[in-house]
Amino acid sequence: MTLCVLSSLVAGIVSASSDSSDDPSVSAAHGGDAAGGGDLPTQRVSHVPLSPARPMKITVPGIFIEAPVIGLGLDAEGHLGAPPLSKPRVVGWYRNGPSPGDAGTSLIVGHRDTETGPAIFLNLNALHRGDTVKVSRADRLTALFTIDEVKTYTKDKFPDDKVYEASNRPELRLITCGGRFNKKNGYSANVVVFAHLTSLKKQAASRL
Repeated sequence: MTLCVLSSLVAGIVSASSDSSDDPSVSAAHGGDAAGGGDLPTQRVSHVPLSPARPMKITVPGIFIEAPVIGLGLDAEGHLGAPPLSKPRVVGWYRNGPSPGDAGTSLIVGHRDTETGPAIFLNLNALHRGDTVKVSRADRLTALFTIDEVKTYTKDKFPDDKVYEASNRPELRLITCGGRFNKKNGYSANVVVFAHLTSLKKQAASRL
């Protein structure tokens, strides 16, 4: 089993850009660390965008996951890539779009499972409105997002405009596969988590 095919194109849909670098370990797939300890007090935000900064780690308390983030690009047909199948506990960020916390819609994808077993986003569809997603960034800020909704879309009804739409406020999408699986066509759907930025934490410097 592998990450299912996204039925839509990303190029030209998500606005803004980020300071990112290519990651040679990334494998194209149709489809679809870490900060120092001791967080300082939370700063509440009201959709105020941050400057671009590469995401380093994602934490989703509601499904007990924490994962490093690598940069992803598009394949020749404009489909979003996916992390290497050899790294099922890693997630990928669309590096040519906004970084998490920057103005616009940031995309993070991960496998549901691989041929070797469960992967990082296995239980993504178990999240609910009000759950949180934390993204630790290279600028030593942690962006906290609150989930607005979790949806499952079949390939033929995947809403490109809704998932990839440009936004003036910082938003986040987590994407993996869902629905039924068969060996010929893979998974029949995609699970999409919609979230928006609600607070920030400044990470304390590591003590050596």
